[in-house]
Amino acid sequence: MIFTETKLKGAFIIDLKKLEDERGFFARAWCKQEFEDHGLNPAFVQCNLSFNKKQNTLRGMHFQHEPYAEVKIVRCTKGAVFDVIVDLRPGSSTYLSWVGVELTEENHKMLYVPENFAHGYQTLSDNTEVLYQVSQFYTPKAEGGVRFNDPAFGISWPETEKIVISEKDSSWPDYCPVIKN
Repeated sequence: MIFTETKLKGAFIIDLKKLEDERGFFARAWCKQEFEDHGLNPAFVQCNLSFNKKQNTLRGMHFQHEPYAEVKIVRCTKGAVFDVIVDLRPGSSTYLSWVGVELTEENHKMLYVPENFAHGYQTLSDNTEVLYQVSQFYTPKAEGGVRFNDPAFGISWPETEKIVISEKDSSWPDYCPVIKN
């Protein structure tokens, strides 16, 4: 695997190192040792699949509060998504900054999302599937979220007018930034 750190410290784009021949390719998509070698949490306890019928479906921006904060590895297995993460770590030099990455079934890229980041995506095609590996069990009482269009972040989504979004995801309150001293 090829690990490329984004501008948000601790968040990585992971490309497959493909061994190709006339049959196709073989690649390692996860390796505990490689994750540890890059200082990343390799402990995953749950794997989730999200299926999205329509292009421009927007899911997010989700996270879990401490002590249930979770690491995620996200990959699009069918279709394409614009995957977005926001750094919600008050002590971070990139606090409230965001990164967007196109994950597609063709590019096989994955996104490593550290703890205390909000995560969401917008589908770029119909019938899209997204696979997540997560380091914590889903804990409803720890669920948190920020609104996809919150001005505190200024996320540039591919489409903003014709989106398909749940009432819950469109109703998160404005984010209240932590004041740094």
